Amino acid sequence: MKGKVVPTTREKVMRENDFIVSKTDTKGRITYGNEIFIEFSGYTEEELIGTQHNIIRHPDMPRGVFKFLWDNIAAGNEVFAYVKNLAKDGSFYWVFANVTPDYDSSGNIIGYFSVRRAPNRTSVATIEGLYRKMLEIEEQAGPKDACDASLTFLVDLLQEKGMSYEELIMAI
Repeated sequence: MKGKVVPTTREKVMRENDFIVSKTDTKGRITYGNEIFIEFSGYTEEELIGTQHNIIRHPDMPRGVFKFLWDNIAAGNEVFAYVKNLAKDGSFYWVFANVTPDYDSSGNIIGYFSVRRAPNRTSVATIEGLYRKMLEIEEQAGPKDACDASLTFLVDLLQEKGMSYEELIMAI
């Protein structure tokens, strides 16, 4: 598990009635993953529990998208996103994710809950173009400024379109 996973061009396509479910603590360490998560990630339950959720982060995903996601869920907001994940064998799988904070009885955020389902294929084609542009911006900005640069691009795009992030995601 410690070795670097090399991405391939092989895609695993989620079945229409599948739901990938996972939970993390507030630091992003996996505390639960259902059987479908284990199947698509290619990792065993033992390999996943206690590991950072970014173990399945595909390099085609802009860092700015994850900054947006984490900033919003840490603030107590629900987020929807299209995400390309990387499996242990190097294959990838697209998901439409819903991520929400998990609260204790006192109203404190104790972790995050994510449910992912099969994405609309037309939406994936649209989001891939946006993510490619964000990755180009991150590359140009360099590692130190990558997240902020691509997030600024996304925010500017939303303002230009007169939409919220959620409106954009639901519209594609």
